[in-house]
Amino acid sequence: MKRVMILGSTGSIGRNTLDIIRAKPDLFKIVALSAHRQVDELISQIREFKPRAASLTDRTIAFEPEKGLDFFSGYEECVRMIGEVDADIVINGIAGSAGLLPSIAAIKSGKTLALANKETIVMAGDIILGLARHMGVGVIPVDSEHSAIFHLIGSDRKRVLDEIILTASGGAFRDVPKEKLDKVTVADALKHPNWNMGAKITIDSATMANKALEVIEAHYLFELPSSRIKAVIHPQSFVHSLIRTRDGSLYAQMSKPDMRIPIQNALTWPEMMDVGFGRLDIENTVLEFKPVDHDKYPLLGLGYRACEAGSAYPTVFNAANEVAVDHFIKGEIRYTDISRVVEETISLSWSNLNTSIDDVILNDAKARKKALEISQKMR
Repeated sequence: MKRVMILGSTGSIGRNTLDIIRAKPDLFKIVALSAHRQVDELISQIREFKPRAASLTDRTIAFEPEKGLDFFSGYEECVRMIGEVDADIVINGIAGSAGLLPSIAAIKSGKTLALANKETIVMAGDIILGLARHMGVGVIPVDSEHSAIFHLIGSDRKRVLDEIILTASGGAFRDVPKEKLDKVTVADALKHPNWNMGAKITIDSATMANKALEVIEAHYLFELPSSRIKAVIHPQSFVHSLIRTRDGSLYAQMSKPDMRIPIQNALTWPEMMDVGFGRLDIENTVLEFKPVDHDKYPLLGLGYRACEAGSAYPTVFNAANEVAVDHFIKGEIRYTDISRVVEETISLSWSNLNTSIDDVILNDAKARKKALEISQKMR
């Protein structure tokens, strides 16, 4: 029985993971859960799955632990829990840059890391993957796109890999002319056509910042230059990624858009097991692929720019985007200001290299401060 720790258990990744484990209680045992502030849902999960430990990272939320439960209060304590509680695999479904230190704690404690937190790789890809190699720990991508590439490449095909093609739905504004984007609201941006996700990632899908982050993540995970990583609009979200081999052939991973598939594949790796969901019937199925309009989605181009610049620039791109999206959600800037905040921030000089996690954290903090100043001028 595989012992599983879920970070972000009340989010979409966490709930989908629990759905898989609920259906396969003979294969998986929950040993620890963490949430940020959704205490009622966390309590319900604890009562159902009876983990040894749990954490609530927001210290301001009152929580009375049940008898026999090791409880860790606050972000730092959550990181400590990851190192102290025995588990075979850690599902990191934490949103944003807050997922970085938990990923490091999982790797340092020798646990397999199933990574849905793309910011871990975007912010510190070389450092994280170098640490994982040093510790002999596997890092298994859970994002549907990177999970698809991971399984398509396998052990042999990487030698003949020529190009990675990431598919994008186009988000909430796929069919909205760019001239009208100045007037869209937060509620508009949260209407994703294909996926049910949290607010931050849904808005990132609308701006294609999410795809920019995935380009950077793919660059580090699969050791390809960004010039050989392409994004295309695929409205149906049935093809999750493609690879092109050196002979020009394309290989695609196709299924219905259901995050439980990549999550289960991470949980069972290197085995693959039957599932009762996600099967795609190809009869009468239409597949469309369109080029990305970079004028409509400027954040994708800025992501490529950050990836090519390397070192601190991906960290800066992520930090500026998080600040800008937060201000947009609060109604303090317009939707189109998100890309402006990011562009102005990464256009500054970021000469301090990311040679350690301390450097990453310092550059992240500096970028947030600059992005905050820029967004405040746009209010």
